[in-house]
Amino acid sequence: MRKSLFYSISLLLFVFPLLFLVYKSFFGVWRWGSPHPSEPGIRAWQVLMNEGEFLDSIGVSIWIAFVVLAINLLIGITSGKVFSLSSFKGKSIVEALLMLPLFLPVLVVGIGLHITFIRYGLADHWTGVALVHLVPTIPYSIKMFKTGYDRIGAKLIEQSAMLGGRGFQRFYHIELPLLLPSIRSVLFLTIVISLSQYVLTAIIGGGNVVTLSMVYYPFTDTADEAVMAAFSIVFAIIPIMLYFILEGCLKFILPYRLPRGRNRF
Repeated sequence: MRKSLFYSISLLLFVFPLLFLVYKSFFGVWRWGSPHPSEPGIRAWQVLMNEGEFLDSIGVSIWIAFVVLAINLLIGITSGKVFSLSSFKGKSIVEALLMLPLFLPVLVVGIGLHITFIRYGLADHWTGVALVHLVPTIPYSIKMFKTGYDRIGAKLIEQSAMLGGRGFQRFYHIELPLLLPSIRSVLFLTIVISLSQYVLTAIIGGGNVVTLSMVYYPFTDTADEAVMAAFSIVFAIIPIMLYFILEGCLKFILPYRLPRGRNRF
């Protein structure tokens, strides 16, 4: 019963909208009063491919998303472990300050960082864009990995240390497999947030760093719904594809695999 409800909700909220976009990208708008939709065609996809910076923007967006993801994993795991397993004065204040960027207006953050990045030569470069994408992603990563380490607990890590496990061995054989749910969440959320950043990319990139969102949002002013549907499909497929690719990489990184038919956790 629960599985049926879950699949029904997933079909309604995720699969049906994507199929509807696929339909609109080939058939366009079904005009009122017309007995049947227009003839299918690839005109919308041709318009998309003829957009000068479309393909290049995909490569730039994926590269920046990978850099942002790597930094998020590094900072998120280390910070999450400290906040979960350590106690120090002012811990709650530091946690609150790390969440502060989520409550500040994007323009305030972008303009403030733009002045700093100009001084250090990071403006109008992909490096500065990747760094500014950390602002809306790092707080989520730290929170998710803190929750992951709360789930593991200090006793399990202390027990492995008592049995002679070194730092990297404890991380690789115990922490990494148990952090897999947090890693998956950070992986998908970071990629989606990075790909969808328009304002921060426009401010820091200065028009020299053209990501997929920079190409996508000007198209929102067009009345051509078929082109918008094709663009939306590309925008949705990229994070999904990256997620499955990285998920496949995790299977090789994990130190062990449980037999089929059993859950890992």
